[in-house]
Amino acid sequence: MSVRQSLLAILNQGPCYGYQLRAEFDRRTGSTWPLNVGQIYNTLDRLERDGLVQKADIDADGQNYVEITTAGRAEVADWLNSPVVRTMATRDELAIKLAIAVTLPGVDIAQVIQVQRTATRRTLQELTRTKNATADPESSEQLAWLLVIDSLIFAAEAEARWLDHSENQLARARTAGLAAPLPLNTDVPKRGRPAKVHVGA
Repeated sequence: MSVRQSLLAILNQGPCYGYQLRAEFDRRTGSTWPLNVGQIYNTLDRLERDGLVQKADIDADGQNYVEITTAGRAEVADWLNSPVVRTMATRDELAIKLAIAVTLPGVDIAQVIQVQRTATRRTLQELTRTKNATADPESSEQLAWLLVIDSLIFAAEAEARWLDHSENQLARARTAGLAAPLPLNTDVPKRGRPAKVHVGA
């Protein structure tokens, strides 16, 4: 999630102070990914360092406003007109958990999958109930929130399908005798970073 570009996009509407930015971000995303104020101010410091925002007025209550610069507006336009590229480097806790679990001795991987499947279905039911409560948005704020909820629903559905697929793949691996635990490698590891694996290479 790009907090940096999101805050810049909000500032593109006009100057804001830190708490106001946090409230605006929450309002526009349905408080799905709450930000703490420290994260807001750290991001603003980096944006100022990079010349994308600058300090503006201080109001009667002592609130320090920040405004977007011309370079910041260009950054927002570029962000909105560019695709979000999902890279191999993104860590998925569930994928890591299953990948490690399948290599360990004494782990009932079918049970690990079942526990997750139950949690995923529960999440999907809760999200669906939440969506159905306001299926017809009456404002742009509600529409924005609905888009976020839809995204979470699709992600939960994809996760459920992936768990089913993983369960079938593990069953085939067991049948083929490939589901044995992976012993520790006693070879001395080479120093430095491992070479990157390129998909499709």
